[in-house]
Amino acid sequence: MIFSAGGCMPRTPDGIHPKWSRNAVMYEVNTRQITMEGTFAAFQRKLPGLKKMGIDIIWFMPIYPIGEEGRKGTLGSYYAIKDYTAVNPEFGTLQDFKNCVQEAHRLGMKVIIDWVAAHTSRDAVWLDHYDWYIRRTDGQPEFLYDWSDVARLNYENPEMRQAMLQAMMFWVKEADVDGFRCDMADLTPVDFWEWAVPRLRQIKPDLFMLAESENPVNTKNAFNAFYAWTVHHTLNDMAAGRKNTDSLRTCLQTMNKLFGSRAIPLLFTSNHDENSWNGTEFERLGPAVRQMAVLTFALPGLPLIYTGQELGNKKRLEFFEKDFAGDSDPEGFSSFYSKLICLKANTPALAVPPYGGTVVDMANTNPQNVFSFTRSVEGSRILALFNFSGLPVSFQITDPTVEGTYRNAFSGEVTVILTNTVWEMVPYEFLIFTAK
Repeated sequence: MIFSAGGCMPRTPDGIHPKWSRNAVMYEVNTRQITMEGTFAAFQRKLPGLKKMGIDIIWFMPIYPIGEEGRKGTLGSYYAIKDYTAVNPEFGTLQDFKNCVQEAHRLGMKVIIDWVAAHTSRDAVWLDHYDWYIRRTDGQPEFLYDWSDVARLNYENPEMRQAMLQAMMFWVKEADVDGFRCDMADLTPVDFWEWAVPRLRQIKPDLFMLAESENPVNTKNAFNAFYAWTVHHTLNDMAAGRKNTDSLRTCLQTMNKLFGSRAIPLLFTSNHDENSWNGTEFERLGPAVRQMAVLTFALPGLPLIYTGQELGNKKRLEFFEKDFAGDSDPEGFSSFYSKLICLKANTPALAVPPYGGTVVDMANTNPQNVFSFTRSVEGSRILALFNFSGLPVSFQITDPTVEGTYRNAFSGEVTVILTNTVWEMVPYEFLIFTAK
């Protein structure tokens, strides 16, 4: 079984996706919580360590001033933005942020920033423009869900659209950012993204666009990458015993059918929403926590590491208050992620779609518990084995195309693999091999 399909994508001068994104790993920065100080300057001091670990892309959660009207908690939500072209004084100055970007670039990393196009705060500088907002019958700006600290923007107003594009251009021109992670992208009409992104790429041709969305319409012409929410939820359910390996196979088939082989799934076991509202990866995944992290690196896509994950943070970080993810690593997660990043960076078969190999399911004698697959491109091949069961398993791979000589990606041991090889795996074990 091969998980791949067709599809169309926006092109850059280096191809479908920027060359720098193809074997990349992304790190999400929660500026408030990543250091004791909670500032850009303090975070800048962490950049060499992230570079040493192998991080390629830094994604900053929103860096803008936060509204005061209807503010949630003491410090408010990053996503209630008062001014799109200023920085939150809690974090420092615009120059402090530019210094961070410059240092990241000097170290060879790229920087993308969170962009919240659907709404502003309820006391934003744009509120002077009455028609730039969707209004209730009483004239007050509308909001969705329980987001009582924000005001919905009106995308039927061409002046507002132009102002939004100009604000995005500001960060590309002024701070030299390399792309945008667009919050709740489906709340903004896709025709805005399809109009705005080409104009942004006139300034920076290899701009990278990530949609917080699992709607295929966004990756047809505007976005490079999308949120693989269904994969994420499937992994949670598998770890909890609610689903088995066939559920993952079905999930991957459906995703490829919907998105094609060219859009990039963002793969993750945690992020700011998951950590704060649904629990840490340790709460959700239990003993499968490392296994599922490895899977996000082995499947086609862009792996994400959230603030504190590289240190094994087991705390739900406060969302509206000051907190600290910690700076100790008692269980060696930094070394664990460094090995995964190194494997990703140096294995062409693990590149993002469409440059890396597709997932080819290797039939085995215990398919309910074991997912065995290969990914191959010319000169590069991996074999991945995952026991998703909480019990030991024994199995054989019955697909003869698996045969060959491989090196264990973690131990370095060389192994000849045949169809009559009997595998014994402990609960939640994972094995990654590269072909010699």
